[in-house]
Amino acid sequence: MEHPSTPIETSGPWALEARGLSKRYRRGWALRDFSFRLPAGRICGLVGPNGAGKSTLLGIASQQIAPTEGELKIFGIPSDDASAMPRFAFLGQDKPLFKWFTVAETLRMGAELNPGWDMAAAERIVRSGQVPLEARVGTLSGGQRTRVAFALAFGKRPGLLLLDEPMSDLDPLARDEMSTLLMAEAVERGTTVLMSSHMLGELEDMCDHLLVVSEGRLRMAGETDALVPAHTLVTGLAPDGKLPPELTRHTVVESRVQGRQFQALVRAEGPLTGDWQITEPSLEEVLLAHLRSPDAPALLAPGARTDAEGITAS
Repeated sequence: MEHPSTPIETSGPWALEARGLSKRYRRGWALRDFSFRLPAGRICGLVGPNGAGKSTLLGIASQQIAPTEGELKIFGIPSDDASAMPRFAFLGQDKPLFKWFTVAETLRMGAELNPGWDMAAAERIVRSGQVPLEARVGTLSGGQRTRVAFALAFGKRPGLLLLDEPMSDLDPLARDEMSTLLMAEAVERGTTVLMSSHMLGELEDMCDHLLVVSEGRLRMAGETDALVPAHTLVTGLAPDGKLPPELTRHTVVESRVQGRQFQALVRAEGPLTGDWQITEPSLEEVLLAHLRSPDAPALLAPGARTDAEGITAS
């Protein structure tokens, strides 16, 4: 039975809104005091080292994990509310598909389980990759299985797509193909995407928004166009093997001194006056600096904040 293709209502400016969101396990806090907003329609990269809390955040958003404190809302609905379920789709690294089902049977299962199912879109995604509908899932290549998993996700017509490294096991060609598919489908439908990935170059090409997590805390959040220009890469001479004292009035995210030369990634609190070389860093340089310096002050752009303060947060 195929349900009518009725889109799920996902109105509202915020696809995700967290306030004081925390999760504690026996070993300690996996997430601690997360507060942020993710505007609807964005493609957001979720970045952080292993064990930083990325999968826990995605698990709470997808109703697999209950938070210890705080709340998370999906299009204004508490994430643990049953009515939030049709508004998101989750795709993890393991992509749990029934190996003995054919592709066609897998898509029919999607139609039975999802009231707003879009069979035409699901079949288009599968056929555009020359995946035979009569083939059993267990006989497909990794890239083909990922395509079928994406077809299930987009066939649900979610307003929010949660991705936990679903392309990490693919070769570079298949990753590029799936990234192109993801971008095309998300843009066409206006789907909000929250995607965990370790591939920084991939995020720079695909994402217009970022959530950066380290040691269970939120380190950066907001539009890439706001976050990257907020930083400056400063290079110059290091008197006595130390940073110039003129830099101390600015927020130094990370610094290195080698011999008589220093390099620092800073968030300027005014004019940078000194005999230095000043350049704008790349997104990758900003991300790596924040991940290597978890004690640096957090940075939340205005559109990502749940209050009315400025761009920085301690």
